[in-house]
Amino acid sequence: MSTNKQPMTISEKIFSKAAGKTVKAGEFVLANIDRAMTHDITGPLAVEGFYEIMRDKEEKKVWDPSKIVILFDHQVPADSLNAAANHTMLRKFAKEQGIINYDVYEGVCHQVMPEKGHVKPGDLVVGSDSHTCAYGSLGAFSTGIGSTDMAAVFASGKLWFKVPETIRFEVEGKLPKHVYSKDVILHLIGDVGAEGARYMAAEYAGSTIDAMSMSERMTISNMAIEMGGKAGIIEADKVTENYLKERIPDYEFDPYWASDEDAECELHKYDVSNLEPQVACPHNVDNVKPVTEVEGIKVDQVFVGSCTNGRFEDIEVVAKMMGDEPVAKGVRLLIIPASRTEYMKVLRAGYVEQFMEAGAMVESPCCGPCMGGSFGLLGDGEVGLATSNRNFKGREGSPQSFVYLSSPATAAASALTGEITDPRKI
Repeated sequence: MSTNKQPMTISEKIFSKAAGKTVKAGEFVLANIDRAMTHDITGPLAVEGFYEIMRDKEEKKVWDPSKIVILFDHQVPADSLNAAANHTMLRKFAKEQGIINYDVYEGVCHQVMPEKGHVKPGDLVVGSDSHTCAYGSLGAFSTGIGSTDMAAVFASGKLWFKVPETIRFEVEGKLPKHVYSKDVILHLIGDVGAEGARYMAAEYAGSTIDAMSMSERMTISNMAIEMGGKAGIIEADKVTENYLKERIPDYEFDPYWASDEDAECELHKYDVSNLEPQVACPHNVDNVKPVTEVEGIKVDQVFVGSCTNGRFEDIEVVAKMMGDEPVAKGVRLLIIPASRTEYMKVLRAGYVEQFMEAGAMVESPCCGPCMGGSFGLLGDGEVGLATSNRNFKGREGSPQSFVYLSSPATAAASALTGEITDPRKI
């Protein structure tokens, strides 16, 4: 446990370990990185930057290949010659450097990293993708960085940070029927706004969070960036310990990685006992309304998947809500599990057959239409409802399209009716 008299947040503790000295919020530190991740979109520029940094070195080797992970998930399988060239480049780099490369086979980076045991409580993790904050669900400080910063990490294993202040969300109450963790995080983002946690560590606590599964917690942490957060942290507990012991045989829980009582933070309290299903409306994630205020809006496409809500638990909600009912006429329902592991759970449960018979499309694990760079894009004037994390103009296709965000339950209800629908009515 900490020997410091001054109470510390979990972020201050992690940065103190990474900097090799006691630090506090507001200080600038050169920190040692525990794990670095890059993918097929941001990786090529990071590799080019790495070789530029190392151009005068006789041996052009990364600082520690065992601490770097590469995945392909945004454009898989390669959907253009440029994508194919990027994949080829990264395969060559990984082989040359001895880096783990999951290639196109495992799924979305933010699902695969925790799933494969690459993240632990107390770790400082960086990824060249803004939703790297998802790993904070395991009690790590995990944050997105740019490709040029990743090049520096590849070369040195270190990076400069300003230790962030903490904004703590204490959430209490039992969630009502058909209200889920996605509704909770949308509600929080709608309350504090897109810049409400700018360059802060968003810390989630309270009885509601404690009762959540790891899947539900990943949804919460994933969207910290949508309120401007540098990270989204949930303190490790028994749920975390059980999840990690399945993936890291020698993992031992350390209670140190938690904020001390009376640690300095900005505190926000919520009671979600009567929370309605929430929907983020175009074209900003903080434009959040109860589903009852947007019911009846016609949808052309429903997308269930992404690193936010593409796990088995999410897809099972959709399967159970749909039952034997078909997808509404004129609606495209895309189901994309977040990883190969999650896909196999869905397959073995019989849900792939159920969805296909209902008129849906089930795709291999990848980001899909989430960032508008692969398949399933929206055309001019079309309306999409997605379980993903962003609805900016042009995010999932045409700049003249409209994207709403919701929980898997609201998505399922809407796929059945062809319009945004309160899942409590199904």
